[in-house]
Amino acid sequence: MSSTALTKRVAVIGGGILGVSTAVHLLRGGASVVLLTEAGLASEASGRSLSWLNSAGERSTPYHLLRLAGVDRYRTLFAADPSREWLQFGGGLMWNAAGEKAVTEARHAYEKSVGYDSKLLEPAEIAAVTPGIDAGAVPENAIFNPGEGWVSLPDLVDYLMEEFHARGGELVLNAGKASVMVDGGRATGVETAAGETFDADAVLVACGAATPAVVAPLGVEIPNGSPVSMLVVTKPVEHKVAAVMNTPRAAIRPNPGSTFALDHDWYEGSIREHADGTFSIPEDVVQALADEASKLIGGNPELKPASWKIGYKPIPGDGEPVFGELGQAPGCFVAFTHSGATLGLIAGELLAGEILTGNRHPMLATFRPGRFS
Repeated sequence: MSSTALTKRVAVIGGGILGVSTAVHLLRGGASVVLLTEAGLASEASGRSLSWLNSAGERSTPYHLLRLAGVDRYRTLFAADPSREWLQFGGGLMWNAAGEKAVTEARHAYEKSVGYDSKLLEPAEIAAVTPGIDAGAVPENAIFNPGEGWVSLPDLVDYLMEEFHARGGELVLNAGKASVMVDGGRATGVETAAGETFDADAVLVACGAATPAVVAPLGVEIPNGSPVSMLVVTKPVEHKVAAVMNTPRAAIRPNPGSTFALDHDWYEGSIREHADGTFSIPEDVVQALADEASKLIGGNPELKPASWKIGYKPIPGDGEPVFGELGQAPGCFVAFTHSGATLGLIAGELLAGEILTGNRHPMLATFRPGRFS
């Protein structure tokens, strides 16, 4: 990276995986970094993400290639210490509802056409490929993607923050809703809800579903398609499941401590948002999701929810990531994507490079915020 990195001061708004990853990469490049969080670290979307590491299904070629690079960075981290309980590669297994056999076959054919490792399985073949699955839950066929994995983002954030502190990063917790300061049309720092200011040469806004609202006062419109979602973590249970499962009634992945992380979307109509910005859902609906997940696991063990978190899942209006510098406010960068887990490490690396050198990375060319202007 260029020598300008040695003196550059960067303020990062957001304590999720995108903000923390970029902050650490900036510190590695020689920058001075202050990281501000509205509440705690990983307290929003990163704390309630299924965190399935993949590029399965059909999407634009640039998005697919970026996701593949994202999975690659996790593989490098995994290879350094495969014993980490919070990062594992056990593959991914998905199936559609009964009567949609042709849909599954078409998805498999597409994945094969782009070189994605994809195996189309009959229910009786599943046990020989991936352990711990109740094949009786599979109505017709399934796709197994051996190269996929999962990460517990709160654990990854803790891991990265150790390096953040070791490299001299400054952390400001519970700063409330921060805003970008602008002078002469250029971003010059960040102001907290309490009025405390932090001058900076560049600012990164990486606060999940709140990102469009933070940059709106700068004259920037980023369509926001973020829905309300929930992540449930179960109580510990003995199991042999290694793969992430995405099925018609439950998405499930292993989680540290012999627990499972669960989500889906069929229950979203049961979530209530309150005037104070909090959310609630009937406990019987949470248990119903756990019951659906139990049907997918060999032996159908009883699953009991230990905790659940509800909030907005960051999704840009057109579904594609939003990465890069704002034309309306030079020096201010954004990171806003549905794929925060898969892209967490690679996005932090590429954005840090752009902030430090001023050189735009070609892999982010189609994801610029200017496409909405």
